[in-house]
Amino acid sequence: MRRLPAFTLLLALMSGTFLLAPLAMAAEGSITIESPKDGAKLDAMNQNKLVYAVVPGPGGDHVHVYVDGKEVGILRQLKGSYTLETLTAGKHDICIKVVNKAHTPIGLQRCVAVSVE
Repeated sequence: MRRLPAFTLLLALMSGTFLLAPLAMAAEGSITIESPKDGAKLDAMNQNKLVYAVVPGPGGDHVHVYVDGKEVGILRQLKGSYTLETLTAGKHDICIKVVNKAHTPIGLQRCVAVSVE
């Protein structure tokens, strides 16, 4: 039986680790809110859109949108935009939560705080 040189074995192991790293990160899940940005000032007279991208991770199925703790939308698309209902003047928290098929949050969420004028 022929043995591989140690540096070849090390290179193979390192390559496998680097190839598996992106898969491990995707398995954990992520939420990106592209718009509005945290701390943004929104105009109460405009239609404001939530632009997002989600990797639901294990156990996640779809997402729910919340404004100030109140559920305002159920989104099946994992990337896209959602038109927010008219927001009153003042400060608001907009959140996206990943939920399972039973609509139960799995713990993965992202929020932004905005001001409406």
